Amino acid sequence: MTMGNRITEILNIEKPIIQGPLLWLTDAKLVAAVSNAGGMGMLGFNAGQTAVTKSIDETIERMRQEIEKTKKLTDKPFGINFGPTGTDNDPFSEPMLKLIIEEKIPAVTYVGPIVPELFKKLKDNNIKIIYRYITPTIENAKEAEKNGADIIVATGFDEGGTVPERVIGTFSIVPMIVDAVDHTPVMAAGGITDERTAKAAFALGAEGVYVGTAFLASEESRMADNIKRQMPDINAEDVLMYRSVPAYYRSIPGELPNKLVEMDKAGKSNEDIFNASNRYEGMRLGMLEGDLSKGYASFGLGISNIHAIESVKTIVDRLNEGIEEAERSDKELI
Repeated sequence: MTMGNRITEILNIEKPIIQGPLLWLTDAKLVAAVSNAGGMGMLGFNAGQTAVTKSIDETIERMRQEIEKTKKLTDKPFGINFGPTGTDNDPFSEPMLKLIIEEKIPAVTYVGPIVPELFKKLKDNNIKIIYRYITPTIENAKEAEKNGADIIVATGFDEGGTVPERVIGTFSIVPMIVDAVDHTPVMAAGGITDERTAKAAFALGAEGVYVGTAFLASEESRMADNIKRQMPDINAEDVLMYRSVPAYYRSIPGELPNKLVEMDKAGKSNEDIFNASNRYEGMRLGMLEGDLSKGYASFGLGISNIHAIESVKTIVDRLNEGIEEAERSDKELI
């Protein structure tokens, strides 16, 4: 375990590295591999699934089965994505919270608006809260700390997936959030894919890294092979960006992504572009099924530093090299 690191102590893990939940693109195999390598794997919404269901009961049962599969593959801590909407019409949060408590999941990545009652229930059941709002702000970081978040994630615009609404890069957002909170450790997200970027995150005041794109380039990743094979040859210059809901999205080039960029240039509305992308279903079609005529494939700008498809353990170890180097540098300065 990294000595003196608050995140490893809070989460009872060896290395302060969390795998982003990645919606459809996680499953027991990937999550267990990250946890076994010393980080913390996270099951995302629809983890391990290939088809959509609108049934609450089926959603909960699917997640329960994926949890059981993960427990068979690792005895290390792992977590679950938890995304309350903060509205009265939120049928999923309470059943999902009940499942998390029943299965004794030690930590959640909390991605929705802060609901004090849900924070309290999580805390009362000794479940660690890793708070990661899509658009981090000084205000929501302070509110999360006030309500008892154990860790706060500062996500920069460099990330893949649904990027923040404010165009603030990782180099700017991390120290801003670190300075905004009084005592809560901060993790950096967005563009962190190798030892150099991990070291830089720690130089900015982060105490851990929250990583998505690098793990998509792993042997254990369930992403479509035709998409995965392209990753080592893609850099940030190749990645397309277009407006969408809530603000922007990225994708590697392809028939549909190219069309979405043209719609953006033509002045179509964010909602029109979002609908044309097949909404969030577009991620499943593009990244799980590998069909860029119907979907998109979104990666962070740190893809420039990915040069091979490697094991999760190799990726975790490389990230940790940067973290250990940063920690050694800190000790030398003392």
